[in-house]
Amino acid sequence: MIYLTGVVVLLLGLTVEGRIGDSTSENSFCTETKECLLFDLVCEGDGYEVRHYDSAKWVTAEAKSFFMEFAMSSAFRKLFKYITGENEAGAKIDMTAPVLLKSKEDKKIWESSVYVLSFLLPSDYQANPPKPTDPSVYFTDTPDMKVYVKSYGGWMISATAKMHSQQLKTSLDNVQASYQKNYRYDVGYNSPMKLTDRHNEVWYIVKGEPVCPKPE
Repeated sequence: MIYLTGVVVLLLGLTVEGRIGDSTSENSFCTETKECLLFDLVCEGDGYEVRHYDSAKWVTAEAKSFFMEFAMSSAFRKLFKYITGENEAGAKIDMTAPVLLKSKEDKKIWESSVYVLSFLLPSDYQANPPKPTDPSVYFTDTPDMKVYVKSYGGWMISATAKMHSQQLKTSLDNVQASYQKNYRYDVGYNSPMKLTDRHNEVWYIVKGEPVCPKPE
């Protein structure tokens, strides 16, 4: 019985941890951090990729603003304080990639919106991260999931994020793909200090089976 309990605990730990590690050999765009969220490439379509991600734990903060950039800056400060010691263990936690920004779709320009920013927790902290001292900072989990992805360079700002999300939606609608349309993830891999060769992405979560091109 003790043996079985130990096996269950081990399996649960592996499930929580997901695939997080050194990705330089797999993802050339994830090179500024020691660890990155790894994925399996399912297929490539016309204007999009389909990826599979294991479940993972993130530390998260929200900010409400009319502008994505202001919300990101506010939430980023809270999360940066958490990883630099503002947690119950006083632990210094390495930065990882990517950073996820969950945004409501179809926001009107005159409306404010709640933006949800998340830092991926390193593998050593996936199972048991230290509790934040700021009550507005909390943990979230992304499930085992498939996502539609479009990559682009430059800076992740409102105009470019919106443009590329629209392009991705057009590509998906052209093949009658089913995806989560209420929100999207704007995904960044680079620090503000990196001026060239930047990598950003737009994600929509796949609903049902992903649309992949038929092999010729």
